[in-house]
Amino acid sequence: MYNNFILYLIVINLVGFFIMLVDKRKAIKKQWRISEKALICISIIGGSIGMLAGMSTFRHKTKHKKFTIGIPFILVIQIAILAYFASLQF
Repeated sequence: MYNNFILYLIVINLVGFFIMLVDKRKAIKKQWRISEKALICISIIGGSIGMLAGMSTFRHKTKHKKFTIGIPFILVIQIAILAYFASLQF
């Protein structure tokens, strides 16, 4: 089960990273964009690190407080939850 969880986190963070690339490219081409709600949802379901890496790498959504404050906040909450559950194991 632990291996499945790690695999899930790797996959969802890769999705988060590449979805920032896709949205940035669409923004440059003035095409239909991925909704901010969808981007935040990816972060909430575990893709925070990938989203942050994508924001930094592609310089995308870096002027939006919803992302510059919200995504790191979500990550902190996720780390706290993981730490709590990890402490229950010992």
